[in-house]
Amino acid sequence: MNCIEKIYNTQIEIKKSKFISYLVPYKEFKQNYQELKEKHPKANHIVYAYRYLNEHNQIVENSSDNGEPKGAAGVPTLNTLRGKDLVNCAILTVRYFGGIKLGVGGMVRAYSSSAKAVIESAKIVPYEPLIEYKLELSYSNQRQIEYNLKISQITDIKREFLEKKVIYILKATEQKINRLKELLV
Repeated sequence: MNCIEKIYNTQIEIKKSKFISYLVPYKEFKQNYQELKEKHPKANHIVYAYRYLNEHNQIVENSSDNGEPKGAAGVPTLNTLRGKDLVNCAILTVRYFGGIKLGVGGMVRAYSSSAKAVIESAKIVPYEPLIEYKLELSYSNQRQIEYNLKISQITDIKREFLEKKVIYILKATEQKINRLKELLV
């Protein structure tokens, strides 16, 4: 399985219709979908497909044709994600109709091409499962731990501030957690 670590986008034009595709980490999907709806109010369609791993390590998939003929947009996009074995990410494609009808087959090819283009532009990395690590420290060590978290590239951090200590609950790959442990010694 593979995944991505940041957002990528590309634009292609097919028979005067514009297809603007975004490949986003799944945790940013809902926010990006809302932003695209606001940023592109005159777009005819905003199609999406996503795949992510749930808490039981099962792949959850979904797609939306957003008004395009059934199965002509979301499913081809989802199939492109499946073909590249991508998880924990989503593709959102904004379509501006160019005045020439593509037909169902043409739309399948267009949405597939747009999804493939954005995937080809991305840096694909192997998927590594995240583990949870809990750390309790005194307030006097907080500045040092924040610095070490940055060096370890750990960004999924929950902090709980208690009377005499700070509890950090971290989610990261085993490699990043081990790097942090080395820095703390």
